[in-house]
Order: sequence, then C-alpha cells, then structure tokens
Amino acid sequence: MTGSPALSLHGLTKHYRGLVAVDEVSLTVESGEVFGFLGVNGAGKTTTIRMLLDLLRPTRGHASVFGFDCHRQGVEARRQIGYLPGEMPIYPDLTGFQYVQYLAALGDRPVARPTLDRLLGRFGLSSADLQRTLREDSHGTKRKFGLVQALMTEAPLIILDEPTSGLDPVMIESFVEIVGELKQRGAAVFLSSHVLAEVGRLCDRIGIIRRGRLIDVQSLATLRQNAPRRVTIDFLAPVAVPPPAPATALNVTPRRWCVELHGPLGPFLAAIRDLPVDDLQIEPFKLDDYVLERYATRGD
Repeated sequence: MTGSPALSLHGLTKHYRGLVAVDEVSLTVESGEVFGFLGVNGAGKTTTIRMLLDLLRPTRGHASVFGFDCHRQGVEARRQIGYLPGEMPIYPDLTGFQYVQYLAALGDRPVARPTLDRLLGRFGLSSADLQRTLREDSHGTKRKFGLVQALMTEAPLIILDEPTSGLDPVMIESFVEIVGELKQRGAAVFLSSHVLAEVGRLCDRIGIIRRGRLIDVQSLATLRQNAPRRVTIDFLAPVAVPPPAPATALNVTPRRWCVELHGPLGPFLAAIRDLPVDDLQIEPFKLDDYVLERYATRGD
C-alpha cells in the first residue's frame, strides 16, 4: 500500500509449548533501507522471519509488508517479498536452470529473462552450472541459485537469511554490489547474518535480538560517530607530557601512546601538532565489539 513501511512488526510474539521464542518484537524497515537482524543461534531470528512469511502464526502481535497483514493478507504480503531461507529447499534431480524456472513459474511476479541472465552472470553461474543437477552442486553453488531466485522477481522487499554462507570472496563482493543496487532502486532489504563485518558494510541500521527480545536498534552511522576510537601514536623522541584531554590514556610510555577518544578527532590532533609524531594509527569502529558488548551487558 502506498506510503506504508516496507516492513512493520508490532509486538510480534511466538510461544512453543511454554517456550518464548520471540517476545514482543517491534520494528519498522523503510523502502531503500538495509536492516541487519542480528543474534546468536536460537535467538529468534529465523522464527521472526517465518512469521513474516506466514510460515508460522504468531501467538500475538502482528506484522505487515507494505501495509498487507502477513497473516490475514498473507498472499498479498508474500507477493512483495523475495526470500532466501537459511536452509534452502532443494529439488536434487532438477538442473540449476530448471530450478529457477520452476520457482519463477510458482509466483505471479514475472521474471524478465534479461534480469535472470544478468543475475546468473553476476553470481558466476556458467552454462555447465545451469545444466548440472542440484544433487551434484556444491553448497556455494546452491547458495548462488538461492540468491538468484530471491532476487529475480525484483520484489520491493528482500528477506535474506545468512545470504553469503558458502560464497567465496569474489561472489561476496558481487553480493555487496547487488545490495547497493537494490538500495538505489528503492528496495528494502531485511538481512540476517553472523558475518558482522559484512553487516557493517551493508546495513543502514541493525537490530539485536537476544532470547527472543529485541534489545537494541541502532543506526550504523550513529554508532560509528559515537563509538570510542583507539588511537596509537609513536614518537620520534621521548615525550614527557601526558596525553591531552579529551583522550583517555590506556597504555602510555614516553615513545608510544595508546589512548581512547570519544567524539571528533580534530581537537586532539590540534593539541599534539607540536609533538614529534612519527606514526599515528586509528582503529576503525568494529561492529563485532559493539554487538558482543551488548550481549555481555544484558542480564535478562
């Protein structure tokens, strides 16, 4: 529906015989946004995704895709989605080309042959790959076909569960480029992954789920801006003065400082401009550290 968020979850909850798998999850994803949905195994990521696809019914709460209720209007909601599951259903006796043709015929979003050919080429799937049965394919090749079928209808919402599992570095770069193109055309991407470096490259925002609860939603740009940075400075000669504010000293010797900085670097760099600096290294923001810290500091 025009003007509706690509994805909207309100109090989404799922119980299994007394076990709370997903607990009151609420979030919104807009068109043109890449959202990273993060958590350890068993945290509730896949259960949440299955409720979005109406493969599971929520105990309470609801979700919608472009305004279509995922339960009451499941067919309309799924028409808006391209989906890659974490565990792909494979028809082992079909060739790769038969597989994508079969899946294309199941839906009512037409698959343009130029789009299909472009995706097959982007993921390095050769004519030999297309003619070989899926039974004979490696895990990585099957994953490529899974990505092709998720993207080939050019749906406005793409849901990807561990999309780069089994891909080599070259194909991961192709995937990163394709996600950038999806953003440019205004598609929304809801991405679950354990590869946090990849999430840091791709996502605009992240949500962290722990024991079924959404414990944090953050903008990556805000995290990078506000995160403390570790700066190591080597000097050509011994320095007798302590590190100036706003730096926090972590390990300081006359020939090397290791400090932590919050906020902009400009004032600190201006304060040390007259010192005999030989080298300066700034450790980039690491999403891994942030996510691990959020897990460590929550006791619920």
